[in-house]
Amino acid sequence: MNPPPTLLRYWLGRQVAVVIDRPLGSRHPRHPDTVYPVNYGYIPNTEAEDRQPLDAYVIGVTEPVSSFIGEVIAIVVRRDDIEDKLVVAPAGRRYPRVEIEAATRFQEQYFDSEIVGGDDL
Repeated sequence: MNPPPTLLRYWLGRQVAVVIDRPLGSRHPRHPDTVYPVNYGYIPNTEAEDRQPLDAYVIGVTEPVSSFIGEVIAIVVRRDDIEDKLVVAPAGRRYPRVEIEAATRFQEQYFDSEIVGGDDL
């Protein structure tokens, strides 16, 4: 079950610190054929439905990083999974939904998901 839309909208526009545990160019730990085209990590001191910290895709950063502070510009809502994902970008930068979908497709192709935010902000 996904968090209610009001909870999701809580995150939109917020500045967050992301710890990157799968930097751009790294391979998925259980699926080595999957290479991360974006930095991917989590928001410390949060808890998602899976009892783990909220996960986040970082877009708009073209080199591997170990941490990042940015703004939540969208949320990937998974209809068939309990984990939704935040999409974080450099403060003040916006991306159309189609670009967010393209950046996250490497992983989201396996889920029934939609983007909340992006060009509809």
